[in-house]
Amino acid sequence: MTSTPQLPLLLGLPLAVAAGLLIPVQGRINGALGIVLDDGIAAAVVSFTIGLIVMVAVSLILPRGRAGLVWILPALRQRRFPPYYAMAGGIGAFFVFAQSFTVGALGVALFTVATVTGQTVSGLLVDRMGIGPAGKKSVTGIRVLGSLLTIASVLWAVSPRLAGPTGGGGTGIGPLLIILLVPVAAGLLVSFQQAMNGTATVHYGTPIATTLVNFIAGFVVLGVSWLIKLAVAGPGNALPDQWWYYLGGPLGCIFIGVGALLVRSLGVLVTGLGMIAGQLLGSLGLDLLLPVPGSVVELPTVLGTFLTLIAIILATLPWPRGTLKR
Repeated sequence: MTSTPQLPLLLGLPLAVAAGLLIPVQGRINGALGIVLDDGIAAAVVSFTIGLIVMVAVSLILPRGRAGLVWILPALRQRRFPPYYAMAGGIGAFFVFAQSFTVGALGVALFTVATVTGQTVSGLLVDRMGIGPAGKKSVTGIRVLGSLLTIASVLWAVSPRLAGPTGGGGTGIGPLLIILLVPVAAGLLVSFQQAMNGTATVHYGTPIATTLVNFIAGFVVLGVSWLIKLAVAGPGNALPDQWWYYLGGPLGCIFIGVGALLVRSLGVLVTGLGMIAGQLLGSLGLDLLLPVPGSVVELPTVLGTFLTLIAIILATLPWPRGTLKR
């Protein structure tokens, strides 16, 4: 079994930010595909199918990919990690469900705040529990401060959208709070997915194998869901001809693979915060360069995005003081 490399913070954090840049691009593509197909679940199935095809090809073509394939079944049979870690891709499928069924009611802004809140809180928890391959990490005061500042910064960055018609207006406060629990839960689970993927990568020897297993699990979950939807509501529209509608899956391959590689070196919290920063920067870039109806770029959007970067730096400082619990 080959070993995955340990990356220094100065290299790993920019990689996390770069991977996060792909999230809004993937979301824009999959969202547009869902509109064309008139079926959000079908769009997710298409995305996972293309991603699975890409990962099968990569696993067979690259020597490191073939080496990882050899270690998947032995690692599962020998229970080198809990078997349910192999279903981490199902969390990605749940995240897609959360997007499909709550963004319409909440708007993109509230959905972002809810998922970031869940992911940031669970990042602290997962690191403290030592679930990921980096082991236990102390919950220091500066890490808590950086996490809280991240949540506040994201809320500030999306505040112009919260004031608009896409911010969840028209939904009663009671139902709104109930709906909000879904993206919060999705965000909470993302950190656990990254921790499980990081641990599996250590035993597979490569993030290529981990990404492949993720896409297999997600494809199964979404495929069954789509078949149920097909039986109940029937098919949507035909697949479009434009090639760019099918880039969501390959982008997901990069995002999942980089995350699985980085959590061993950076831990779950810092990896997640770096990707959150990239997500906000990518969203800002898309809204400036390729705006769509409803895009809002105001001063709080820009300042909140860059304040998030400051929060990431705070959370990554290895200050020993202020440790809450060791």
